[in-house]
Amino acid sequence: MRNVFTGTPSKLGFGLMRLPRDKDGNIDVEETSRMVDAALEAGITYFDTAYVYEGSEDAIRKALVERHPRNTFTLTDKLNAGAAKNEEDAKNQIHVSLERTGAGYFDYYLLHAISEDNIDRYEKFHIWDYMHELLEKGLILHYAFSFHGKPELLDRLLTEHPDVSFVQLQINYADWESPTVEARKNWEVCRKHGKQVVVMEPVKGGTLANPPKPVAEILQNANPDASFASFAIRWVASKEGIMTVLSGMSNLSQMKDNLSYMMPFTPMTEQEEETIQEAQKALAGIENIPCTACHYCTGGCPKKIAIPDIFSAMNMYLVFGDLAKAKQSYAWDTEEAKASDCIRCGQCERQCPQHLPIRQLLEKTAAQLEETRA
Repeated sequence: MRNVFTGTPSKLGFGLMRLPRDKDGNIDVEETSRMVDAALEAGITYFDTAYVYEGSEDAIRKALVERHPRNTFTLTDKLNAGAAKNEEDAKNQIHVSLERTGAGYFDYYLLHAISEDNIDRYEKFHIWDYMHELLEKGLILHYAFSFHGKPELLDRLLTEHPDVSFVQLQINYADWESPTVEARKNWEVCRKHGKQVVVMEPVKGGTLANPPKPVAEILQNANPDASFASFAIRWVASKEGIMTVLSGMSNLSQMKDNLSYMMPFTPMTEQEEETIQEAQKALAGIENIPCTACHYCTGGCPKKIAIPDIFSAMNMYLVFGDLAKAKQSYAWDTEEAKASDCIRCGQCERQCPQHLPIRQLLEKTAAQLEETRA
């Protein structure tokens, strides 16, 4: 008989993707162990890793599983079809993950990072049916999925698979009305289906922990003693239907800061909500490319350039000044075609409802985000 955790998942979860690393680039297990101990002592029970998080599963075995009773925490892991060569390889991921973590079973097991670009792999590999096999075998207690697609796809998936336990979504106050992330619309689909939400990227990859000056001034004036990250995390945690908010903490000081305002958690006041609304308006007022991601421009592009995604990466630089993250996002979105591949045919501009000078913007983006070629 398994000694299974039976409590309610903690409102704050420990995301294990950005664990501390030593000077050689290896995960610092000692620091991770201190973070795990502080988390458990404060009441955090939800820990989240994945097959594709390099070194994370091994580290959490050493820092958590081997050091604490299995019924004092829940462990979430994920199957990533995009990282699999074939169906057999995909279905073997859980066995690799169980061996790496030493967990015995996973409380929650997720189909990882579903979007329009990869949903066919999950279906072709029969992963939805496989989740039921794993449930029957007792290797997992619940299944769910993390999602990076459009509301229409999310609605279809929740209609076809009503037994998922929850959906993991990217939600933060910067992406709430984003035409590319569509955080609010995806959250509304989950509420329509009565599904709880686990939140990823509440601080938008760390950018909201160091927001642009106009936003920082608004938050500091509202509460000079509160960290910028606390505004972001408490805002999303206060939304209806939020089960757990994941924070990808990288050191003990970040853990202590998160614990100071989330354990226990107090929802935002009406005045605090108004402060975030001011911050959102300030963000919207910063120079950016006003692309609505309608994709009218991409259908006839002879070079198959992912124009809205490229502009989203450029906005990461324009709005947040984060050149490294902008370049990382740009590289991810331009594996097939770069902005500099544009042949300036003008097809995109004829289709753009916003009448954007797309060719000029692509040229500026290429100059800013593409690595200089020798």
